[in-house]
Amino acid sequence: MKRALTIAGSDSGGGAGIQADLKTFCAFGVYGMSSITSITAQNTQGVEAIFDLPPSLVAKQIECVASDIGVDAAKTGMLSNSSIIEAVAEEIKKFNIEKLVVDPVMVSKSGALLLEREAVDALVHKLFPLSFLITPNLPEASFLVGEEIKDISDMEKACISLKKWGPRYVLLKGGHLPEEEIVDILFDGEEFISFPARRIATKNTHGTGCTYSAAICALLSLGYSITEAVKTAHEYMIQVITHSLNLGKGFGPVNHLAPLFLREGVNPEEGGKYW
Repeated sequence: MKRALTIAGSDSGGGAGIQADLKTFCAFGVYGMSSITSITAQNTQGVEAIFDLPPSLVAKQIECVASDIGVDAAKTGMLSNSSIIEAVAEEIKKFNIEKLVVDPVMVSKSGALLLEREAVDALVHKLFPLSFLITPNLPEASFLVGEEIKDISDMEKACISLKKWGPRYVLLKGGHLPEEEIVDILFDGEEFISFPARRIATKNTHGTGCTYSAAICALLSLGYSITEAVKTAHEYMIQVITHSLNLGKGFGPVNHLAPLFLREGVNPEEGGKYW
């Protein structure tokens, strides 16, 4: 069985972060492992408290699983501060983890700051050069390149700017544009590949960024090419958002196991009731 590692924060509401990543790894049939960077108290309405773990403990978690179980692919999510980023970068280099997906998590769905401003420089210069793929959304990309992204042309320009920081591939997610057709763009330094989809009418999209990057990570661990990994993860996201769960009073979570329920003829909204 292939092995995927997530290095991210914990979401007590189960919709994003470590919890979302592990559910996604299960959905793709890979063995999931984790290094928790921060503990958050949150639900569908927002993040109420954050406690960052010591960088040495974050590093030790990576060392323990990488030196014993091994890692076929890894992803990062919430890294919070520069000390944690630097510790993670050192472990990635130490264990030569090549298939690294970096999701540059900066702000939660509810607007909580998840990355200290001083840590952006460390993220860009310490971790981006080690990454196989980075997966920013439009607000994150706009912040990183220092320009507002208003359309597809702007997205392509942003991809070129982001690629200069060293990732092998850039996947820029277009969900924050107002159009009814959402377009994600994959860039390898020469070619732009578009992945379009119709916008799904739901507010329940908590954890989409974490889930998308985790799906790509899982597929890379299985040996998929980058294009096939993004294509398959993109199709997976359509299913998990279509069958997202109306839980809580705010932004409900996506339904990570929806494709498995559908395959077995089970109502994805009811889950294991008829398993």
